[in-house]
Amino acid sequence: MWKKNWGYLIVVLFLLGACSSGKKALEKGNYIEAIEKAVNRLSSDPNNKKAQAVVRNGYSMGMDYYQEEIDHILSGNDPFKWGKTLNIMNRVNHLSNLIRRVPAARKIVSSPKMYSSELSEATNRAAEERYQAGLISLARPAREDAKDAYYHFAQADQLVPSYKDVLEKMYEAKDRATIHVILESIAFPLRKYELSAEFFYEQVINRMKQLYPSSSFVAFYTPIEAEKQQLDYPDLVVRMEFYDFFVGQPQHFEKQENLDRIVEREVEVKVGRDSTRIEKRQERLKGKIKIISDEVVSQGLLNVKIEEFRTQKLILSEEVPGEFLWRNQYGIFVGDEGVLTKEQIQILNNKAVPPPAPQDLFVEFTRPIYARLTDRLNSYFRKYN
Repeated sequence: MWKKNWGYLIVVLFLLGACSSGKKALEKGNYIEAIEKAVNRLSSDPNNKKAQAVVRNGYSMGMDYYQEEIDHILSGNDPFKWGKTLNIMNRVNHLSNLIRRVPAARKIVSSPKMYSSELSEATNRAAEERYQAGLISLARPAREDAKDAYYHFAQADQLVPSYKDVLEKMYEAKDRATIHVILESIAFPLRKYELSAEFFYEQVINRMKQLYPSSSFVAFYTPIEAEKQQLDYPDLVVRMEFYDFFVGQPQHFEKQENLDRIVEREVEVKVGRDSTRIEKRQERLKGKIKIISDEVVSQGLLNVKIEEFRTQKLILSEEVPGEFLWRNQYGIFVGDEGVLTKEQIQILNNKAVPPPAPQDLFVEFTRPIYARLTDRLNSYFRKYN
């Protein structure tokens, strides 16, 4: 009974909280929250005295507070004062729209204030101050200033789409703020296997472009893409080279094992001329298995370097090791199959097959290198984003 009453009490308290009149929010000066709660309460309970009082007093106090804030901001020297003023005007319009939506609230505040022409003027002034801030940042030489300029121009465009020549300025700032990186195709000096690293290179360049899309401040190019876009002076060049790659000699191992296992089986036992019963009896099973393992290991290193294009200064040089062990196991068995484990059964189902070609071993060898390499490149370049 106590648990049921306690659960009911929790539900009641939740409903009471959901139906708050907004009085506590008003006491804290949270005018928007107070009006929202009060108006929602009046929409379901038009005669609620507390909610009526919150709308009446809260709206009046809120309008006084927001007007004081606008006067204070506009009389100051804040470079983005019109943007802050615009935010306040939007809050006032939000409050007014809340009241206009509910008839019970509209009876209390018959003519809620709405900014219309003032809002349009403030929007244009806010766009202009962001545009001017963008010009100031763009005039500075640092890359971070170009990033700031881009964000200012983007906000101006968000306020007033295609404001002045803001789209051209955004493009200029974005280009100056972006680190342009050429990811060179992979050198492979070891030709005895006639391997191709093109698939690996394509994976890497696609992953870096995925991590750094066109909206980011790092752009990756293949040499062909750089030539098409006439990117004569990139910022950085990433060079990669595989070396010390080898495919080991095939190894052949055999292991023979005697198997012995006691199992419990159900046996039908005759207890009379026409009747039987089932009994559980233990039985020892035996067998002999030979497991044959064929193995080939491939190993090597990838050297990755990041250089400044203009100065050819080496910024980063690291080696990324990789290894892949190909193993095929199959076997021969004689005896009672009930002695076998699931793993042994799987091995016996396999067949002897030749080792993969060197190119296939190379592909498998590069898989862990790909993950390590792209993680390392990402950890280096994300500081520019």
